Amino acid sequence: MRSQIKLGRIGGIEIGLHYSWFLIAALIAFSLAAHFHSIRLGWSNYLIWGVSLVTAVLFFVALLLHELAHSLVAKSQGLNVRSITLFALGGVSQIETEAPDAKTEFWIAIVGPITSALVGIACLWAAHLSGGTLTNEAPSVVAPILLWLGYINLALAAFNMIPGYPLDGGRVLRSVLWWITGSGRRATRWASQVGQIVAFLFIIVGVYRFFVGANFGGLWLAFIGWFLMDAARSSYVQFGLFEGLQGRKVADLMAHDCPRVPSYLNLRDFVDEYLLPSTSRCYLVVVDRVVVGLARAEDVRSIPRENWSQTSVQGIMQPLKSLRSVPPEMPATKAIELMHRENVSELPVISGGTLVGIFSRGQLLRFLQIVSGPEARLGNRAA
Repeated sequence: MRSQIKLGRIGGIEIGLHYSWFLIAALIAFSLAAHFHSIRLGWSNYLIWGVSLVTAVLFFVALLLHELAHSLVAKSQGLNVRSITLFALGGVSQIETEAPDAKTEFWIAIVGPITSALVGIACLWAAHLSGGTLTNEAPSVVAPILLWLGYINLALAAFNMIPGYPLDGGRVLRSVLWWITGSGRRATRWASQVGQIVAFLFIIVGVYRFFVGANFGGLWLAFIGWFLMDAARSSYVQFGLFEGLQGRKVADLMAHDCPRVPSYLNLRDFVDEYLLPSTSRCYLVVVDRVVVGLARAEDVRSIPRENWSQTSVQGIMQPLKSLRSVPPEMPATKAIELMHRENVSELPVISGGTLVGIFSRGQLLRFLQIVSGPEARLGNRAA
């Protein structure tokens, strides 16, 4: 989940918004407007909408605090945290490395719900001090905001503790199973299976609620279930990949036989002679037997078909000097983190100033199919 709008950095962690955030922010604002209108009939429409917008923004600040808690604890344990993205279903921390042990996983997972619970309790206490009670709305503008934020943060803490991996509760379950069994892979597989069962129940309940009159609320619950099911499967596969890569170097996975393409070749001939007959996803562009860049199928698609005959491969290649390269002895997991951080699909492998191979996502997928295929399929059957 990548952010499209960058908001800045906190503690070295990039904070951003996904476009879907605006949809849920608008829905929350409309819901709050209806709520505040029902309990404050004397408020003007301008005041109602103003309070609703402020409350919606504060809610997302609380979500950000939840994710920051995860990220800061992860950083304190030496894990690399790239960013936090707020989106339609809340927030997600881009922690690029897996927890090394059960204890680290437990504290990273549990601190989020603890933070939300503390924020909720603080808001309810502040509402009480401002003249409100825990059961009745106060006549002031501040108390209703604090009361709603208090209840919603407590609900957020409770929801996240549902043992549906990769929710926080599912990760806590995983850490406990990891501690009991001593096997991170086995704990992840079991937690993922529990998570998929929980997600399936969400879908069933959501669809049922939709047909009995819950309308959007039922569909939203079903959508959350679908998202959790997909996330549970993906998280298990990702963990299996990282575990399988432990101890492996870039040289173990890089491609040595990337096709070489003359720089003067036009794109039409490049497609006919190289792309169509080959399964390779990356091609080395050469000038006088010297590699000067990389060409990919997606680079060709960026050029209109009618211009292919007039465009050379050198015109669409990525110059080798502009690409981030890695040495063959670099750990494969570090190279994956670099690809995530730089948002690239392949990395040239350079040794002694000479290109010796290409480390790519395609190679990783093939590795995953060979090493983690049977257990990944097991995870899918658990649904």
